[in-house]
Amino acid sequence: MVKSVKDLLAEANGSVPKLSPAEAAEKMRSGDVLIVDVRDPTEVQQTGRIKGAVNVSRGMLEFRADPESQYHNPVFQKDKTILLHCASGGRSALAGKTLQDMGYSAVYNIGGFKDLAEGGIETEPA
Repeated sequence: MVKSVKDLLAEANGSVPKLSPAEAAEKMRSGDVLIVDVRDPTEVQQTGRIKGAVNVSRGMLEFRADPESQYHNPVFQKDKTILLHCASGGRSALAGKTLQDMGYSAVYNIGGFKDLAEGGIETEPA
């Protein structure tokens, strides 16, 4: 069956829990989390990033998250809680579904950068 972007987003949003900025802040305070910004590097340069976030553009996510890949980033560990965000929440939902498909279990979509920053999540320059 051929799927549209709308179908893929609906599937991702149905599978990956979405957290509010307050809930995201609580998870961040609780400890062992990896915050992943899946925006393109040019977007991060323009706005900054969530403090402590790792920028992995959506197009490279699978390569960075797969321990078998030559491009693997060791910050990706399947026992960690992963909080994903992008500009508005769409790419982070899709990224979360992909990570679930790859065996990551504690994966959350924390939405868009602007909403997070306005919700009091600490940011830093890129």
